[in-house]
Amino acid sequence: MQGDFEAHRKAFEELGAEATEVRTAAQLSAVDGLVIPGGESTTMLELLRIESMMEPLREFGSRKPVFGTCAGAILLASEVSAPAQESLGLLDIAVERNAYGRQVRSHVTRIAFEGGELEAVFIRAPIIRRVGPGARVLAAYAGDPVLVEQGRHMVATFHPELTADRRVQNLFLEKVRG
Repeated sequence: MQGDFEAHRKAFEELGAEATEVRTAAQLSAVDGLVIPGGESTTMLELLRIESMMEPLREFGSRKPVFGTCAGAILLASEVSAPAQESLGLLDIAVERNAYGRQVRSHVTRIAFEGGELEAVFIRAPIIRRVGPGARVLAAYAGDPVLVEQGRHMVATFHPELTADRRVQNLFLEKVRG
């Protein structure tokens, strides 16, 4: 409904996945996994409410993998602050919205990932302040988790779709195929 879904689509298609846009609850039944992109989480939340998508998304997430990037990570969290807002609660994490600061504080950096480095693009990104016992940190930046998985779900507070490195998307595809 909002966000850079086109960049996500291209990234997954480069890996051989078939990608389709989902905008209604009925369309969820046709996909094996779902990516909730970055964007503005309060706007996305309002659109999900207008389209009556919150419960269908929770139900989908109870059965199939969901990957949230940036604002998508906010929507998947169990706790949201600065300010508090409703979320899907699919991962046991607490996030603080726009915690790195305003748009001018957006940046590109390198983070440790899978025994090497990964380029990470942070745009008005949230910070994961708490990771529950069932979740696992896959990558961190400045001591804060930035890539977390829990069961079939995954979140990134950065934008892996904006780089040429597809390891993060491949990790999610493994969950979808599993």
